[in-house]
Amino acid sequence: MDTGLPGGAPGGSSRPALARCVAVEPAKFAGAYWGRAPLLSRATELAGPDGFRDLLSPEDADELLSRRGLRTPFLRVAKDGQVLPAARFTGGGGAGAEVGDQVLDERVLGLYADGATLVLQGLHRIWPPLVDLARELGGQLGQPLQVNAYLTPAGSQGFATHYDTHDVFVLQVHGRKRWRIHEPVLPDPLERQPWGGHADEVSAVAEGPAAIDEVLEPGDALYLPRGWLHSAQAQEGPSLHLTVGVKALTRYALVEALLELAAEDPRLRATLPYGVDLADPEQVEPELTETVEALRAWLAGAAPGPVADKLRARVWPAARPAPIRPLAQADAMAALGPDDHVSPRPGLRWRITAAPDDRVALHAFDRTLTLPGGCAPALRALLEGGVTRVGDLPGLDTDEDRLVLARRLLREAVLVPA
Repeated sequence: MDTGLPGGAPGGSSRPALARCVAVEPAKFAGAYWGRAPLLSRATELAGPDGFRDLLSPEDADELLSRRGLRTPFLRVAKDGQVLPAARFTGGGGAGAEVGDQVLDERVLGLYADGATLVLQGLHRIWPPLVDLARELGGQLGQPLQVNAYLTPAGSQGFATHYDTHDVFVLQVHGRKRWRIHEPVLPDPLERQPWGGHADEVSAVAEGPAAIDEVLEPGDALYLPRGWLHSAQAQEGPSLHLTVGVKALTRYALVEALLELAAEDPRLRATLPYGVDLADPEQVEPELTETVEALRAWLAGAAPGPVADKLRARVWPAARPAPIRPLAQADAMAALGPDDHVSPRPGLRWRITAAPDDRVALHAFDRTLTLPGGCAPALRALLEGGVTRVGDLPGLDTDEDRLVLARRLLREAVLVPA
């Protein structure tokens, strides 16, 4: 079994994360919009008068740019459709900071004042309200997320019309921004199919009528499936918006997993005949036919378990669980007693399987723990939330055994103090 259930709503909001991003019920979003069509949701239908400022305000952005010691690649700067070299806005960190790529606020000021767009990247790793948003929304969607912020001066446009190879939720925080959306030139592009390979088609379609041409106000949100063309321009004042990028898995991910597993078949590892010219279709044809037949025979016996194992190893590390407090956690381990309470780390994905020698394996996002088989009932009780008091753990004979297990799971950041 595995679980990725998040904690409370992010940013101090009482609304679930998805409900802050779309103004339709989850079932309708999944059936009518997810991966299919854009959706514009107005502030009156979503977050109310405060919009998304609880997630990241302009003042918060200034804090990040000036007082948090950001380094590349947490900041990117673009102007006139081009990304500027990092050397234009980074340098040495000063005494005691042995780095040469720290963001320099005075250089950032100069570029921004000249019309450049600032892109704060990876905020789902460094800004607490967005760490929480990404964890909850990722849990609801079952997909790994990333969060960036775009700060654009009045009248400026950071990037030309393009498409992304991931879905995005656009959350307008401050100012007004005009978005022009066009239908895809390449539906459902993969990561290996960026828009630059279709630049002429993108430019041609962008000259035509837009499917959506709207100005986003503070508190408005826009969902865009991957592949939809878009450009955005700040209006009479500066603009700040968040983009939540959804690294949605595709059926091609299943194909990739199957191909990895197909290497187990010796027929598909066989050397091609001596001297075959792979540039000659006539020589390739018989080898292709035999290979396809072998692959078809192998696919007929493909099982979901090994495929899921491949995908799990790829997906789980992409979405980290909730942060822990290492010092407080270490103190809790040292002082732990039978009357203390513990709980699963929020957002932790896990799975329990049998292991050799009557042991049990706990698979988490970045490690696998092997424990005595007698720990299985207590392990399940803890991770499924049925028991929180250490002294109540089932299947173990003594409180000392229960404490040993609880301390091990706290040490491995599977549990947190409750």
